[in-house]
Amino acid sequence: MTKQNAFTNMDMTNMDMPYEKFLKLGAGALTDAELLAIIIRIGTKDTSSVKIGQKVLNLSDNHLGLLGLHHITIADLMTINGIGEVKAVKIKCIAELAKRLSKASAAHSLRIDQPKTVADYYMEELRHVETEHTLLVMLDNKNRIINDSIISKGTVNSSLLSPREIFLMALQNKAVYILLLHNHPSGDPTPSKQDLTITKRIMEASKLIGIPLIDHIIIGDNKYISFREKGIL
Repeated sequence: MTKQNAFTNMDMTNMDMPYEKFLKLGAGALTDAELLAIIIRIGTKDTSSVKIGQKVLNLSDNHLGLLGLHHITIADLMTINGIGEVKAVKIKCIAELAKRLSKASAAHSLRIDQPKTVADYYMEELRHVETEHTLLVMLDNKNRIINDSIISKGTVNSSLLSPREIFLMALQNKAVYILLLHNHPSGDPTPSKQDLTITKRIMEASKLIGIPLIDHIIIGDNKYISFREKGIL
């Protein structure tokens, strides 16, 4: 019997071999645990690779499933019997690839004059970060991105910004316009009083220096708020 015929005669409802299931039905038919099992490859004497994959999905504190891969460390993964350093690194690389794929996909529709497309572009980069990160996006005279850079990494509650640092970097990159983004680890993008105050300071400084601040976008959990859309800028 050929390998192909063997797959044809299998009772798919009882199949617990994710690699073979992938070949027969495609990736879309696999559960998250089964997809991870293919990366893990080999289980232990007492635990299948699929069960180990499920343990990985349950590892984060809030049991976020695949999203939890962004929040767990290599050391966390290695607490699971059957996950060594090599497998842990591979799993973390999957999470990073997913983030980069999402950003690459969003790049095709990126338009600086449409805050939603900007939020979509940076969403995966910022939404999973557990402390506030502030990103400075520098633009040319045609609203094309020259460069972007993390300019502040704050505590879980706040991110300290230096207008001086912002405009020094903007001048070094010969920016014509600037745009700010930062995340709220709580998942709620509603601006705080501090957000409003610092944005006003940067906006006033931008007018004096001649490099306009065109928006400040706060990233939450798969949602955002644009100061421009809200009429704050």
